[in-house]
Amino acid sequence: MRNLIKSSDGTLYMQLWENRIRVTDIESGKIFDEVPLVAIRKGKRRSKRVAIGSRASSAASSEVEVINPFSHPRSLLAHFKAAELLLEGIFQKLSGDGLFSSPANLVLQPMEKNRGGLTEVEVSAFQALGLSAGARRVYVYQGPQLTRHTLDLDKVRDASAPVAASGADEPRSWTQWIWIAIWFILIAAMTIFQQF
Repeated sequence: MRNLIKSSDGTLYMQLWENRIRVTDIESGKIFDEVPLVAIRKGKRRSKRVAIGSRASSAASSEVEVINPFSHPRSLLAHFKAAELLLEGIFQKLSGDGLFSSPANLVLQPMEKNRGGLTEVEVSAFQALGLSAGARRVYVYQGPQLTRHTLDLDKVRDASAPVAASGADEPRSWTQWIWIAIWFILIAAMTIFQQF
């Protein structure tokens, strides 16, 4: 049973584009670098991940929907639940064994659609995404591109926005949840209005 749920003390570095996601395990050097697609089978009670990355596109059917959760004209995070399922799959793939692995630290760096810097709402949404996918602490990093050898977690903590540095060890204030909810409502409204 112990191998089914594995908690890692390591750090994952995630670089995020609309059409690419690259996640590097800093300790092992393993890399997931593919298109950010997730194939989801809708269930009565919950959705189930069928495939991720390039394999997801071939899993499309009448019962399975393929989603790029980071594809939106103005924002990098468009579909929270699909993004969560994608990240869970990536964490599992990088861990190699066990059904699910949660990294101690996730350094998440949006690589585009961040001109002028991310808003506090965007930072909170990315942090909530990483935490809901299983990471214990999430740092939304805005700075020069890092590598496995140049990532210094102390410097990342200092360079990350204060909201992102709070991590799972501190309770969330109700105002952060309100801002996250407002952000998702705005994204949903924009998506609906674009269809008309």
